[in-house]
Amino acid sequence: MRQQVNLFNPAFLPQKKVLTAPMMGAALLVLVAGIAGLGVVLRAQTVRMQAEADAGATELARKQARLATVNAQFAPRQKTADMDAQVLEAEAQLAALRKVSGVLQRGELGDTSGFAGYFQAFARQSVPGLWLTSVSIAGKDIGLKGRTTDPALVPGYIGRLTREPLLQGKSFASLQIGQAEALTRTDADGKQVKTPAPYVEFSLQSTTATPEATRP
Repeated sequence: MRQQVNLFNPAFLPQKKVLTAPMMGAALLVLVAGIAGLGVVLRAQTVRMQAEADAGATELARKQARLATVNAQFAPRQKTADMDAQVLEAEAQLAALRKVSGVLQRGELGDTSGFAGYFQAFARQSVPGLWLTSVSIAGKDIGLKGRTTDPALVPGYIGRLTREPLLQGKSFASLQIGQAEALTRTDADGKQVKTPAPYVEFSLQSTTATPEATRP
């Protein structure tokens, strides 16, 4: 006796998924929402990039304007006839100064160290009753004028001067001593009365040349 057993069960067959209208609507809504969100993000990025581009363009324009201003301020100047004349004049003055400097360095004008040393020597050798009224120095030549209450003091004064280091080796070619000009005074009656000066005047010259520099 045979018995057939039917092992086929429809429940075990693969089931086909059928998309229904509600499911398709939901999927479509998700897709639309995703696309909309992506559009918002892209739009925001576009706005930001546009703002950065505008800011860069503004900065570039500002720098270009600054560059134009600097170029205008420091533009190379064109040479003019006046400028050439000024350059030639400056070169001529420089050449003249160099020539004068050479003369001074060679000692053609005598002692160029100044007059302070001479006047210090005269001050050290001051003699009571004798005073100087004028000193003239022309290069290495010296001229002295003064007054004294005793003419005998003059030779000793000359000897003391020649012992000064700065004046060693100098000799005076001429010595003049004379009566000073009479003094004028007003007497009790208001009249001008001349009286002899209580001193004599002297003059010492190391050379007969005209002095070039005078220090009263």
